[in-house]
Amino acid sequence: MQKRRTNLYTSDSQIPFNVSRSKIDLFLECPRCFYLDRKLGISRPDMPGWSLNSAVDTLLKNEFDELREQKKPHALMSYYKIDAVPFSHPNLHIWRDDVGRKVGAQTLHKKTNLNICGIVDDIWENSKTGELHVVDYKSTSVNGEVSLDGEYKKGYKRQIEIYQWIFRKMGFKVSDIGYFVYANGIKDYDKKFNGRLEFKTSILWHNGNDSWVESAILDIKKCLDSSETPKPNPDCKYCGWRKLIEDENLKNQSTLIN
Repeated sequence: MQKRRTNLYTSDSQIPFNVSRSKIDLFLECPRCFYLDRKLGISRPDMPGWSLNSAVDTLLKNEFDELREQKKPHALMSYYKIDAVPFSHPNLHIWRDDVGRKVGAQTLHKKTNLNICGIVDDIWENSKTGELHVVDYKSTSVNGEVSLDGEYKKGYKRQIEIYQWIFRKMGFKVSDIGYFVYANGIKDYDKKFNGRLEFKTSILWHNGNDSWVESAILDIKKCLDSSETPKPNPDCKYCGWRKLIEDENLKNQSTLIN
């Protein structure tokens, strides 16, 4: 494994530095891992791609895009009594990163010169108020009904809130209510696979509060400008793994010396 030499933060650069939604979440999870990644080029080990989730995302986008052209609501939106339609905008393909630039929607935070960005799955427009709803697609396979409960799903909620903050800074009127379109794979369909996987699709809503985003960005800037590596989050498994390796190396060195 080699250190990354691109997309690294330097304090004296006048060029805005991109900080994505996922990197904000990384900072909140562990400032040390964030610092190592964004400033020193030492990233966490890559996770394998979620190909099945990506396929579901693509198919959902196809469904909503067809209705976007017709300015009609999806059947799910009608079922859940959501008075909205898929939002049409010339830059939607950029926000969703259909162009493969890996930036998405973005806004410059002038005080820090950080370009805050994130790739959305969809945007809906409220038919009554004209406000925009941030929408995220999720895929899973759990017994029973899906929910937004659980520690790791707090990250899902922050994801919506960061996007809400970005779109507000971009000048849009954004609702506090964001939506998750959840595709839940049914494990007991006919008790067999038979070359097909059935999903039950539902919509969950989240009342977002993006008031924390501004202070998080200021903390990120302070972290990036520091010459000292931050202390790890005690609950960070990656930093714990690094510590175990360091301790084992010290033991081996001590054994060799003795």
